[in-house]
Amino acid sequence: MALTAGLSLTSKLAAQGKYGATPEDSVECIMNLSLYSEFYKQWKSSGYKNTAINDAYGPWREVYNGCPGARMGTYVDGVKMLQFFIKRDKVAESKNAYIDTLMMVYETRIEYFGKEGYVLGRKGVDLYQLRITDYEEAYGVLTKSVELDGDASKPDVLVFLMRATKKMIEEGKIEEDIIFDNYDVCSKIIEVNLEANQADERRLANWENVRGNINLIFEPFATCEAIIKIYTPKFQENPDDLKMLKKLTRLLDRKKCTNDQLYFDATVKLYDLEPSPESAYLIGKMLMKNQKYSEAIDYLKEGEQIDDSETRANCFYYIAECYRMMNRFSSARTYYVKSAKERPADGNPYIMIGDMYAASKNCGGTELEKKAIYWVAVDKYVKAKQVDPEIADVANDRIRSYSIYFPPKEDIFFHNLNEGDEYVVECWINEKTRIRAAKN
Repeated sequence: MALTAGLSLTSKLAAQGKYGATPEDSVECIMNLSLYSEFYKQWKSSGYKNTAINDAYGPWREVYNGCPGARMGTYVDGVKMLQFFIKRDKVAESKNAYIDTLMMVYETRIEYFGKEGYVLGRKGVDLYQLRITDYEEAYGVLTKSVELDGDASKPDVLVFLMRATKKMIEEGKIEEDIIFDNYDVCSKIIEVNLEANQADERRLANWENVRGNINLIFEPFATCEAIIKIYTPKFQENPDDLKMLKKLTRLLDRKKCTNDQLYFDATVKLYDLEPSPESAYLIGKMLMKNQKYSEAIDYLKEGEQIDDSETRANCFYYIAECYRMMNRFSSARTYYVKSAKERPADGNPYIMIGDMYAASKNCGGTELEKKAIYWVAVDKYVKAKQVDPEIADVANDRIRSYSIYFPPKEDIFFHNLNEGDEYVVECWINEKTRIRAAKN
């Protein structure tokens, strides 16, 4: 039997004490609390499988109606029981009555125990899952939950907000650009939580999974063509809208839509209105793509002040790339090293340093000195695959390619040197290595 008719909470109850309005009510409340709690424990200890739930349900209902402020556990347990009944019930009418009751329980919990953002999140997820026809209400509930909880929003709430957003667009209830707004909100929350849970593998994996799910929902809407089509008129109509500019540049950058003129125009405008390391970084990236390396470096160096370590590592790497393209190898190495320190598991900076060493064929006066550059180049490739196994194939290819240019044993002997001895490669490199002979 569904519970809806028995759970009408009146305003009079709101004024009651914790266990009821009168001493008699309190006695009855405590008795029902004890009864339902005992049967609930039996049900729980059976793995939520035995019939003790049927005995727990009646006294639980009395507690809910008679002393709704007694304890928060009443609502936690009630949700669990109602979800069980909903799953078990095959009759549409009674199933819907249970769903109505579940929604009411969430609202009453907020009234007595607060935590509105969190509880609305639970309500919205359940409503969307259990009664998809109420997607519009679920969308409103989930939106409010995320607005209230912000970075503390639960992972599944973000996923279901995006699902509800997609459904609302498909049903013509909201404009398509809303999914870009909600994706931006969810992505920022996810990034905050990824950063905060670096030391917790389980939570980190959970948030990464959420990011993947949200990207899958967003993907059909997220082509560069669609983003540019939606936001070009918005930008043209109000180019000084700071909030829109931040969202647009983040979105274009995240979706790698950085070759379009809109990206550059929006980024420059954002920098003009609110100069910041973040906007300077975006302009620097765009200038680098346009091969304006010297100008790019000026902007990218402003980006060194960015708080996010991942972005800062990218910033250092791009500065290094600009210097390398300008043949300023020493400066490039300085920034590749900075990038490697910021992102220790990335082997690419060492690959690039090795490539610069291998390209420095004019270092040294003698034939042996010229070949010594390959020792330090190979050292960097070995380092690259040590810190980043994913690029081991790239590193090994270079090691094979350049090891054949090591000096032969007779040249080493001719210069009164021995294999395995320490050797300093001079020129701009100025780095210690070990003497090795080419293999025959």
